[in-house]
This record gives sequence, C-alpha cells and structure tokens, in this order.
Amino acid sequence: MKNILNFFCVLMSIFVFSQTKSVKKLPVKNVTKTIVKKQPVAAKPNPDLVVIHQDLPVLIPKKENGKFGYVNQNGKFIIKPEYHIAVFFYEDCNLLNSPNQKARKFGTEEYATVEKDLISYRVDKTGKRVYQFKDSDLGKCKFGDYKQQVYQAYVLNGFYGIIEKAKFVNAADYRDYKIYPQYQYLYIMEGDDIENPMIVASHNDRFGVIDVNNKVIIPFEYSNIKRNFSWKLGRMFEVTKDGKNYYYIDARNKTY
Repeated sequence: MKNILNFFCVLMSIFVFSQTKSVKKLPVKNVTKTIVKKQPVAAKPNPDLVVIHQDLPVLIPKKENGKFGYVNQNGKFIIKPEYHIAVFFYEDCNLLNSPNQKARKFGTEEYATVEKDLISYRVDKTGKRVYQFKDSDLGKCKFGDYKQQVYQAYVLNGFYGIIEKAKFVNAADYRDYKIYPQYQYLYIMEGDDIENPMIVASHNDRFGVIDVNNKVIIPFEYSNIKRNFSWKLGRMFEVTKDGKNYYYIDARNKTY
C-alpha cells in the first residue's frame, strides 16, 4: 500500500511539472507610439494696450518735460518719455526694401521710429529698441499709384475756399465752389479718404478742422494745427493753444 501511495505521488509531481512547462508566453504586440507635438504658446495680449476707439493707434506719441514717449488710449505712459523724436507706429518703406533681409521685418507697422542722442532706432510696443538704423540697410521706397486729390484750396479776394477740380469752371459763380471762400487759410490734410478729407482752417485768427461740407470737426480754439502726416499716420491732429506746447487730439477733440 505504501508503495502504491509513493507511486501516485511521483505521478502527480510529473503531471504538475509538465503543466508548468507547457504554459506559453503570449506574444507582445508592437504598439506604435503617437507623438504629441507641443503647440506653440500664443503670446498673451498686453492689457495696457487698451482699445477704446478702433480708428486710433494703440500707442500715441506724447511729450513730457521736453521728451517724447508713448501713451495708450487712456493717456497712460507705456513707453517712458526719453526721446527727442517719436513718431507713430507705422511702416518704414526704406527698411521694408532693405538689402539686408534681417532688417526688413523692422520696417513693418509693428515698430516705430525714435531718436535719442542723435541715434535713430525702431522700438516695439513694449518700448524695447530692436533695431538701430544703418545707412547700408536703407533701401529705396516703392511708391504705389498716387491718388490724385479731388479737392483743392482756392483763393478769392484774399479768402480761402474749396473747389472740386474736375467740376470747377467759373470763379464768378458761387455754385461752382464746394466751400465758398470765407476763411483766412485752408489746407487739405494728407489722408487715405480723398473723397472726404480733413481740412485745417483758420477763422478769426484761430485754427480748427472742417470737412468738405463745411462741417466743423475741430472747433476754432487753437493757435496752430500742424500740416503734417499725423492724420494719415494716426488719424490725429497735432495742435497747440499757446504756440509752444504741441500735443495730439483725435477727431472728437479729445486730448492725448
């Protein structure tokens, strides 16, 4: 009986051992790894560059204590006043057409030209000087088709009016005038809208701005309004009341 029991024990051991040997390993499947590309982080908008009026620049040149910097549309200085010259953020065609390809990007409207200690720079909207002008980098401007002005100033008996050049025939007929001569001075500002230009006018020794329908845009309260590119570049006027201190106003006569 003992021998039979031993025999069965040996037999069971062989059976169990053979089962463990017969277990097969499952094949490992090749799993293709998906590479997730990191998306570029979008630049966060500068909360200081507030937009109250869509027609105005987000940064406006302003003079304080004899130096120019830039304020936002709320009048807060974003770029501190430290420059002798500061103009609107606008394209520089000489840099856009530069023979130096690396310099061309600084000619876009994302930058402005400033001058300090007789050195000219382009600055970005944080005030960082990103480029110093070099004569060798300046290319030739490529001018597009010139827009012929529709209107022009006309002087009659010492007074200024406005005529539409294509329709004006008889100076003696008041109906031929867009604005009959009645002002001490008129100057049509350079701008993109030639059908409705802004016109610097002088009346009773004070300056204001009118349109071609003789509507007063800026009241006659200034001692001078500069006839420059401020309207074309920034849709603003550079004015003074004392003949010395100039500053910018918009078409709503708001001061900056």
